[in-house]
Formats: sequence, structure tokens, C-alpha cells
Amino acid sequence: MAMGPEGRPNEQGAPDGFLSAQLGDTSWTAIKQDRILTVPNLLSFLRLAGVPVFLWLLLVPRADVAALLILVLSGITDWLDGKLARWLDQSSRLGAMLDPAVDRLYIAATLVAFAIRDIVPLWLVLVLFAREIVLGLALLVLRHHGFGPYEVHYLGKAATFCLLYAFPLLLLAQGTSTVSLIAQPVAYAFTVWGCALYLWSGLLYLWQGARAVLGSGAAAGTRPETSGVSSE
Repeated sequence: MAMGPEGRPNEQGAPDGFLSAQLGDTSWTAIKQDRILTVPNLLSFLRLAGVPVFLWLLLVPRADVAALLILVLSGITDWLDGKLARWLDQSSRLGAMLDPAVDRLYIAATLVAFAIRDIVPLWLVLVLFAREIVLGLALLVLRHHGFGPYEVHYLGKAATFCLLYAFPLLLLAQGTSTVSLIAQPVAYAFTVWGCALYLWSGLLYLWQGARAVLGSGAAAGTRPETSGVSSE
């Protein structure tokens, strides 16, 4: 059994920092966690459907107010689906994967649109995209060793929070109105902190992954091989 801090098994039997999805588990808990049609998941699917609309609004008609409204609604539903999952006892593995994936899509779509419109520098977009590529390659290594995706760390959540607040503020900061001038320093502050935390959380995920892989390699040499634990 995988162990948590101080030698204790964590809640799902997976190594710390990773979600569990042991094959062959047919308990009621596992079945409940595999539900798809839940209220939180429907909200996540709604957020997902808004990504191409949001990108189109930013790039084609440049309807910034409408795009800003979609971004705000996405933030509200992002907060709401987590609350509803707990209140309604509708947590699921799909939700655990889908929620951060949609956040990343909004971040990626916004960065691409902002780079095209010269709102943020291209080098910043490339650095953040490089982080995702490196973590994606690391995830392949983890899967090879029987682990699934990382659990979302609080630093990753803080980075996402900062960036999703920075983006609408960056839109408001475009122009010379009083509102734009007030929004500019706040927007830049959220952007700097969000990017810094995003990169820092990426390094943390890599460190956790390296520890897990090295630990599994050492354990494999001292105990009989067992079925892998996999887990987004």
C-alpha cells in the first residue's frame, strides 16, 4: 500500500501528490467516484464549451466586454462546481481531471489571444507553454511507472487564481480612460504573481514526480512486484 506523510497511507492509497484509480476496485466508493452526469461535471462541460466562444470573441470581433463576461462566468462556475461537489457529495475522478484541464484551456486560449493582440509579450507565452510541455512529458514518465496525473497543489490553484484575475484586468487596462489607468498596476501585479507561481508550482510537480519515480524504483528492488497505482 502506498504511504502518505510519516508513513501513513493517504486517503485513496496513492502516493502523496497523485490521484488514485486502482484497477479492479469495484467498491461503492469507486463506482460513485466514476460518475459522469453530475451537476459539477455539467458545469465543467459548460465552461469547456465556452472556451472557443471566448477565443473567437477576443480575436474576431474583438468584443472584449462579451469575452470578459464569459471569463467572469467561467470563474464563478469554477468556484461553484467545487462547492457543489462537496455539498451534493458528487465528487468524481472525471471532475478531478476536467476542472484543472478547463482552467488550463482558458489560460492557454487567453495567452494566445493576448500575444496576437500584443497585450502580453510573446516570450512570456512561450515560457508558460514550455512549462506545460515539460509537465506533459513528465506525466508520460509517471504513467510508465504506474502513476497517474498530479493532484492539483495549492500553489497551482493560487497561480490559476492570479492569472484568471489578471486576464480580465489586462483587458480593462487597455486604453487611456481612468478605469484603464487604475486597472493597469493591479493587472500587472496579478500577472507577475500568477506567472511566478505557475512556474514555481511546475517545479514542485516535477520534484514530486521525481520523488515518486525514484521511490518506486527503490521499492521495486526490495519487495515483490504489485499492481500499479494510477490516478488529473
